Amino acid sequence: MTKAITLISMTSAHLFAKIRQWFRPKPQWLSLTCPAGEREFIFVGSIHMGVPAMAPLPSGLRKVLRECQALVVEADITQGQPPEIESSAQGPTLQQQLTTEQWQQFEVACQECHLDTQMLAQFPAWQVGLTLQQKQATMLGLRPEFGVDHQLLSLAHLAHQPVIALESQQQQLQLLTTLPNRGLDLLLDSLTHWRSNARQLQKMIDWWLSKNHPSSSSLPELSRSFSHDLQQTFITQRNKLWARHLLTLPPGRYLVAVGALHLSGPDNLIDLITSPAQKEPL
Repeated sequence: MTKAITLISMTSAHLFAKIRQWFRPKPQWLSLTCPAGEREFIFVGSIHMGVPAMAPLPSGLRKVLRECQALVVEADITQGQPPEIESSAQGPTLQQQLTTEQWQQFEVACQECHLDTQMLAQFPAWQVGLTLQQKQATMLGLRPEFGVDHQLLSLAHLAHQPVIALESQQQQLQLLTTLPNRGLDLLLDSLTHWRSNARQLQKMIDWWLSKNHPSSSSLPELSRSFSHDLQQTFITQRNKLWARHLLTLPPGRYLVAVGALHLSGPDNLIDLITSPAQKEPL
């Protein structure tokens, strides 16, 4: 899926460059022993939507899951009903928020996704952006049930294995509903990078499907398009909260499946957990 469909599947430059290419042609995952040797975290960068060929997950990853004390995910998307989206306070219409050129881009995206422009424009900008991204991913053949985290969650629940959610679905929704200007920047990001998002989705899927072949390469280089404010909201601030949470878990071995962007770039989750500087409060 494209950026922010579940907040986390967004693209980034030199993805995973700072985590030592932990996904190589042979199934390998980054194993880190954290402060005092009390906790071991095995990180997996999740693709939140996938294609049928991505199931089942590699046997090596399934074995790692069985050997871990618990599975840690951003949110347990397999349990309970999604939170309801309450009607937001009346604000400017989407057409009032967009320039003429941006509105034309929006119309083109709607046409490609077979969505009614006027009907979709009734919703807040953030919801419009996510709807377009979801539809784009679906038209490329991606489905949530074939995503990495969804499959891991299903396996964990089937085995009655503990699942630890770093945040609730309600908290994820709140991030979106409290964005400035009804989430206009999120929609504009989707429109600006409409073509490249589709290409990068295909890159990620192709990489995942080829990673078990000896000739396959490391993860392809992807571009970063998020603005500074969106990066802070969706990545940096959440990473700091998650790092605190992880470092308070009981001693043990944990498989941590989070969106790839959380594992690269400044203030990535791995650096926050392993850096000596993070012995101080985050």
